Amino acid sequence: MRRLSILLLVCTMFAAALSACGGGSKSSKENKLVVYSPNSEEIVKTIIPMFEKQTGITVELVTAGTGEILKRIQSEKSNPYADVMFGGSMAGYLSNKDLYEPYVSPNDEFLLEGHRNTSGFATPYIGDGSVLLVNTNLVGDIKIDSYADLLNPALKGKIASADPASSSSAFAQLTNMLKAIGGDYENEAGWNYVGELIQNLNGKIASGSGAVHKSVADGEYVVGLTYEDPASTYVRNGAPVKVVYPKEGAVFLDAGSGIIKGAPHLENAKKFIDFILSKEAQDAFGSQLTNRPLRKDAQLGDYMTPYSDIKMIDEDTKYVSENKSKIVEKYTDLFASLQ
Repeated sequence: MRRLSILLLVCTMFAAALSACGGGSKSSKENKLVVYSPNSEEIVKTIIPMFEKQTGITVELVTAGTGEILKRIQSEKSNPYADVMFGGSMAGYLSNKDLYEPYVSPNDEFLLEGHRNTSGFATPYIGDGSVLLVNTNLVGDIKIDSYADLLNPALKGKIASADPASSSSAFAQLTNMLKAIGGDYENEAGWNYVGELIQNLNGKIASGSGAVHKSVADGEYVVGLTYEDPASTYVRNGAPVKVVYPKEGAVFLDAGSGIIKGAPHLENAKKFIDFILSKEAQDAFGSQLTNRPLRKDAQLGDYMTPYSDIKMIDEDTKYVSENKSKIVEKYTDLFASLQ
């Protein structure tokens, strides 16, 4: 009996040691993936089930605004819960590189020149542009085809916009305006325009990027500062809206995805990055959804406005990523001073 008791004790201690040492290993082998995403409902409802079907991996999806997700990843840094951030601007990734694992997908070679993973951790997968979404039932005879038109007093309090401090699409709109109107990000002409626009917002700021395009489509606002993907989705689905590409010029930026540092399901996270660059997923972005795929051989739906019909301007992504906090601070101070 004594020998048996000792043997049972040893076995119990050995099992406990294995459990303690191998807890992370068990988690990493679990057939699961936790994804944080600021993407539109259309994207996640299409791409996530495709990934699950192809790989057999179960995805736990958490959606929120980009700013909220980044705060959560920061707060969980010592004990990460999620594996992948799916969506958000490349500037946001580049300014938070300490949050992500290094990984370059084998599918990176199939992407268009100038749209590859050069950072070593942030993977571009679609391009999206800053646009204006106009409610055709409400606009009447008000002309809206440029940023300048948003200063029309008839639109005061009727413009939907999110906060650039917490919304990546609102920040993209801000830098688009500064570049299109001022020529760079410090020119006073651009900032003077932003100040006038803030006054025409009449103190109304949407809770997030999703609330901007939804409120326009629902008839709460005449026009919204948003991005092409959800805006084009409303058009495709027959909502009373139209997409306007500002005649001063629209910036098209790559959306990114990255593996969170210390991801509990690292191998599954790599499979996800590989999948969103696969031809199947890229074709879905371009022909089932309203996104612009970055893979060279991907399909593009005929309901999308051709690049040739859009005046496009380039953003200095390096400057923006290095000076994002300064740009946001200047906007926040300006907004506060005009209330």
